[in-house]
Amino acid sequence: METNQKVLFVDSGTGFYKLKRFAIGSFFGPVDLGLHLAARHNSLNIGAGLLAGSIFPGSNRLVFTGFSPCWGGFYISSMGGAGLVFDNLGINMLTLIGRASSPSILYLNRVHGEEIEVKILPVDIHDIWNRGRGGIYSLIDYTFERLGEKYENDPRILAVGAAAEATDFGGIVSVPIKNGKVTFVDTWAGRGGFGTKMLKEHGIAAIIYGGTFIDEDFRNRKVADQWFQDKYAKKLAAKDFEATTKYRFDPKFGTGGTFGVNYASVKGRLIAFNYTSLYMDEAERLKIHEDFIIKHYLKQFNEETIAAKQQRNCGEPCSAVCKKMNNEFKKDYEPYQAMGPLCGIFDQRAAEKLNHKADMYGFDTISVGGVLSWLMECLSKNLLKPGELGVSKLPAFSADGFSIESDSMNNAELGVELLDSIIEKRGLLDLDEGARKLARRLAREKGKSVLDLFVYNAYARKGWMVPNQYWTSGVLSPMAIMGKYYMYYGNDFMPPRELGKLNAQRFCKELILDNTGICRFHRNWAEEMIPEIIESLYGLKDRFLENTSITASRINSRNSSVFWESERCIDYIYSFLKRKHRVEGDNSTELKKWIDLFKKDKHEAALSFWYEIHKGIHESLREF
Repeated sequence: METNQKVLFVDSGTGFYKLKRFAIGSFFGPVDLGLHLAARHNSLNIGAGLLAGSIFPGSNRLVFTGFSPCWGGFYISSMGGAGLVFDNLGINMLTLIGRASSPSILYLNRVHGEEIEVKILPVDIHDIWNRGRGGIYSLIDYTFERLGEKYENDPRILAVGAAAEATDFGGIVSVPIKNGKVTFVDTWAGRGGFGTKMLKEHGIAAIIYGGTFIDEDFRNRKVADQWFQDKYAKKLAAKDFEATTKYRFDPKFGTGGTFGVNYASVKGRLIAFNYTSLYMDEAERLKIHEDFIIKHYLKQFNEETIAAKQQRNCGEPCSAVCKKMNNEFKKDYEPYQAMGPLCGIFDQRAAEKLNHKADMYGFDTISVGGVLSWLMECLSKNLLKPGELGVSKLPAFSADGFSIESDSMNNAELGVELLDSIIEKRGLLDLDEGARKLARRLAREKGKSVLDLFVYNAYARKGWMVPNQYWTSGVLSPMAIMGKYYMYYGNDFMPPRELGKLNAQRFCKELILDNTGICRFHRNWAEEMIPEIIESLYGLKDRFLENTSITASRINSRNSSVFWESERCIDYIYSFLKRKHRVEGDNSTELKKWIDLFKKDKHEAALSFWYEIHKGIHESLREF
């Protein structure tokens, strides 16, 4: 196997490019190498893992690293399947430095053993976004029509939308191209705002890449099967099929995918109406889950997607077929939760309308869902007025008397108007420097109650991230990277110091996956087997594990997390603790101690809870 990682540096301002090599052992993948390069160049790094192109399922994620425009710290985002075509360039990473003078397409092509062809092509991005299917879809279509025929094999395209220009949380999208046709199965590096970074800091609106370079990928299935037989008494394919049950079809729930399984099992832990469900009693939440989710939102999904077997993969052969579709609409849990129940939307037609609009603009859909639900609640409570936000509607923002189809559509239409306002910067909605800065400005002008309704993780001076859509204390932890799964998000109560330690453990395991470009849907075998595979291929298992710990500590050394700024964040934790005791019957002494502290003085208790998590993190993620 290769002993070096090859990095193509491209200066998008001058068009100059060069290839540099970094020894495997010093660096193992797109995360530790990306951290090294980002610290020196403030670059956007796009790379595949050492196992890209191999027989291991889920090994072809494309990993994006750099300092995030919205979070403020070093961040990691990844995209399914896009590493498979990237591997055909014969490099491990693309590093963007410099900035093009006008928005441009970066063209990368490698024919067999020849040098990579690099071109930077200026485009009228606004004209393209306003054509055809609109936004990112039009940019993908335009790029493929203009440059696709230059490739011997189907290329892959990365693109950004108007959210990358108007906000600090624009994502990067790609779709598999099969047999010369652009498919509907969009895959995202959404979290972290790397679309904003690619466009604003480097002037690149799209990247098209591909080639025919053939390198030494691990393809020996007989050897791999023996590794898995020794570990699990099952061959690789059988173990992977078992590990990805949830994402394909789980017979325990009669549904599949993150959307199906999560909604079938969430019950009283449902989050809705900008987290105001936290204040409901259990019976109210269970009624919403039964009437709005089970009997309608999930029922539609099961009939239209699961029963119809509309499922695809992300562009690599994979038995998980986790992309659950309804024609052109892809149904993942977190986007359809953040721009679903969180926004008071419980109908698939309404959710499709809003999610598709957000995708077209190229938003990080989880974060924009959190922003929209916050603004909707502000409108519903008359803290902000429609004219101030450039919209014509008010939301239906209570479960009482809620009409599932008509009120969901009303909220979706309002959400679409709010997205337009954000892009056009109508009224008060200027998110160029992020939603947290907007919330602070509105709090000064309108009163702190506006900010108190917004749920987000805060980092440094203006960094922010809407949390993952699970009602558990882990998603509001003071970790160096939040908004992904670099923390413990289990539903059980953990004392905060222990939670911090579990966060640190989860952080290191997720680094193992991302640094080798492995999809976390395969984590039930990958976390254990990757070090063994590295040992078998390179003889460097101990060095790999040591490197993972050092990388985690170096990322954590920049941890500038800030204590929860909004009242709703504190209530998020307090209500979680109370529910664990009252509803789920957790009578542990530690839990009751914290509930009593919150009851006595919730702000003081919240500060202590936050710092206890912080202690657990920092005592665990130390280099020595």
